[in-house]
Amino acid sequence: MSELIQSVTKGVFDQAKASAATTDTSNGLGKDAFLQLLVTQMKYQDPLNPNTDTEFIAQLATFSQLEQLQNLGSTTTNSQAFSLVGRNVILNTKTASGEIKPVSGRVDFVSMKSNKAYLSVNGELYSIDQLYSVVSDAYIIEKGLPGIEDKVELAYDAEKPQNLTFTVNPGEGDMLANQVAIAIDGTLLDSQYVTMSGNKVTISKEALAKLPNGEYKVAVIFNDPYLTTVMDKVSLEVKNSVIEELPEEPTEPEEPEESEE
Repeated sequence: MSELIQSVTKGVFDQAKASAATTDTSNGLGKDAFLQLLVTQMKYQDPLNPNTDTEFIAQLATFSQLEQLQNLGSTTTNSQAFSLVGRNVILNTKTASGEIKPVSGRVDFVSMKSNKAYLSVNGELYSIDQLYSVVSDAYIIEKGLPGIEDKVELAYDAEKPQNLTFTVNPGEGDMLANQVAIAIDGTLLDSQYVTMSGNKVTISKEALAKLPNGEYKVAVIFNDPYLTTVMDKVSLEVKNSVIEELPEEPTEPEEPEESEE
C-alpha cells in the first residue's frame, strides 16, 4: 500500500518538498528560554532600583501559564497521533545531506517516548512533528482506479479490415487491471476478441466484421476490484458492405374500365 500512496500522490510529495524546504525551525520563545531570561534579569537587575516581588511573581505566573499551554499542546498533539492509527500519512524526513525525502505509508501503531508521540510507518518510527499530510483511503482508491483519460474514436472499414487498438490507464497498486471486457451498444463481446497488454486494449477485426453500418457506444469494463466501467469515452464507427438498392419492379399498365352503354 505504501507504493500506492507514493504513486498516486506525486503532486502532494512535490508540495511536501517545497513546504519543508521553505520551513525553518520555530523561533518562538519556549519555556526554557523564558526561564533563562528571567534568571538573567534577576542576576543583572539594578541594585539601586531592583524589581519588586510583585513583578517577579507576575513573571513567574506568566512562565507557569506558558508551561501549561505547552503541556496542553503536547497532550493534544499526542492525542491526535493515536487517532492516526490505520490511516495513510505522508511524513517529511531529511537525508544525511539535508535533502527532503517524503515517506508515505499506513500508521501501524503509536509509540510514546519522553512524552512525545512517534508513528510507526513501514517498520520505522517517525516523530509526530514530521507529519506533513493525512491521505484518505477514498482518495487513494479514486486516484488508483483504472480509466480512460481522453475520448477515443474508433473506425472500422470492411474494405481495409484491421484490429482496433486504443490506450487506457490500467490503474495503480491494488487497483491495477490486467484485462478488460468490451460491450458494444450493450452487447458483450466474446473474450477471445479482446486483449489487453499494458495500457493497450485491442479489439479483433473478426468481432467487427458482422456489425451493421453505423455508430456505436463502447463500454470498457476493467477487472480491478471495483470492476470500474467507462461508458462515455469510446465510440465506434462501422463501415461494412454497402447494401445495394434493388431495382424497382415494373408495374403493369392498368386496363381501362369498360364503359356501360
